[in-house]
Order: sequence, then structure tokens, then C-alpha cells
Amino acid sequence: MTAQQQPLLEVRVETICERGCRQVWDAIDALEQGRELPETADLSRSERAWVLAELKTVMAVYGARCRLD
Repeated sequence: MTAQQQPLLEVRVETICERGCRQVWDAIDALEQGRELPETADLSRSERAWVLAELKTVMAVYGARCRLD
């Protein structure tokens, strides 16, 4: 991934995170199973892997539980 790509991918992560805790966990599950999300459909495999890793990093703060969305 180039330095120019990172801000674009960060926007994708932020867009997914705006959906709320439960939906982010669902997105992580989907990406882990190789399914596409609207935000990742046009990304390469390595870019999707980066988005997945970032989502996991963000959600590590919250643990496996979500407050009411």
C-alpha cells in the first residue's frame, strides 16, 4: 500500500465504523469469511486485509461487547 492509498482506506474504515459497534463486528466477520462489503468491493486483496486489520485494531478497544447501538 502506498502512502497515497492510506487516507482513502482510512475513510473506508471510518465509514464502516459510523454504522455502530455491532455492524462493525458483522463487517469484520464478513471480511474474515472473504465476503465483500460495499466499502471494500473495489479494493485489492491487500487493501481489504489492511481495512480488516484496522477494524480489528479499532474494535480491540471495545472488546467483544457492544453497548446498546
